[in-house]
Amino acid sequence: MSKKGRRPKPARLHLVSGTHRPGRHGDATSKRARTDRDRSAFGALKKPPSLKGEGAKAWKRWIEPAYWLDASREPAAIAFCELWKEMMVNPASFQAAKHSQLRGYMAELGLTDERNRAEKKDDEEDEFFDD
Repeated sequence: MSKKGRRPKPARLHLVSGTHRPGRHGDATSKRARTDRDRSAFGALKKPPSLKGEGAKAWKRWIEPAYWLDASREPAAIAFCELWKEMMVNPASFQAAKHSQLRGYMAELGLTDERNRAEKKDDEEDEFFDD
């Protein structure tokens, strides 16, 4: 039997986004220590050398600034970048099902909330929010 509703947000993302509630999630200090220990166990997330072109650009823009990600999220990060590359290379033939997958990966990686993004420079445009 599968659960209905929203997936639980990872503990580290609660700490990063400021949505950690002690009554619901426990003590922030112990949670931070546990997530730091887990992060060191998995190691840092590194861009695979096989990622080229638009996929590498997506990694630089979306994955590198996401300091809360560790190597346990590598498969999702790579899949996200490959789908992004496919969408950027030929947007007219990018199927709706693949778009849903892309959005799912963004949610899983914690990239859908603009508050989680690195600070934007004044001269840099945001493709989703700027016209």
